[in-house]
Amino acid sequence: MLKAELRFGVIGVGNMGEAIVRGIVGTVLPSERVWITDIYKPKVNELCEDLGVNPATDISQLVNQVDFFLYAAKPNNVPNAFSEIAQAIHPSSQWLISIAAGVPTAQLESYFSSPPPPVVRVMPNIAVSVRTGMAAIASGSTATDDHISMTQAIFNAVGKSLVIDEKHLNAVTGLSGSGPAFVFLFIEALADAGVHVGLSRVDAHELAVQTVLGASRMVEQTGEHPSILKNRVTTPAGTTTAGLYELERGLLRAIITDAVTAATNRAEELAN
Repeated sequence: MLKAELRFGVIGVGNMGEAIVRGIVGTVLPSERVWITDIYKPKVNELCEDLGVNPATDISQLVNQVDFFLYAAKPNNVPNAFSEIAQAIHPSSQWLISIAAGVPTAQLESYFSSPPPPVVRVMPNIAVSVRTGMAAIASGSTATDDHISMTQAIFNAVGKSLVIDEKHLNAVTGLSGSGPAFVFLFIEALADAGVHVGLSRVDAHELAVQTVLGASRMVEQTGEHPSILKNRVTTPAGTTTAGLYELERGLLRAIITDAVTAATNRAEELAN
């Protein structure tokens, strides 16, 4: 838990914002210390009713109620939203977190007078919605270790976090931001292959999902390199050896590298 007296706000409660609010209430902060706002008021009302958090009519009212806050609205709304934030914030006593994809901390800080408030930039992925997300955290020019620690507390409530240099965030976007879609495609292909060799669609889907989940947990929980675990499944002239040969022959590693590289390059284009 963060210090109980801290007050936290979330601007934008779409998929990401809602998941973060649901993850932190009762684990990081009590509901009465959380404020939310969004242009779509039914979602605000729903979360307030479900969780007991506080509604704010607009950005200015929210900023006036909290010690720090998360910007979780769309990146293309940054200019208008941050102009409003700049009018309401007290830079000496308040700070903010942004998950606006492709918007660097220097750009966010430019909306404020000098010195700007502490800004922390985060790149989470979609798995925060099931509390197994991965979030990369980068510090702005005036953010301190305490700001980073509090940001980690927020995002560890919906998965895991990693502190990283901001220059690497586009690569993070390519790997863990876009990565879930690549894994979803792999699961779909694995299930389709199961159907191809005679399994029912329902059985193939369940087998594929649990196989990927189990393999991921083995890597996480054993701490061993994936190649070591792979070798444990691979016996000479066995079934796994035959399958791995086809994956290598099809250049699976190169295709994955190309996919992550393409997503990283696109993130850099959007940032510019």
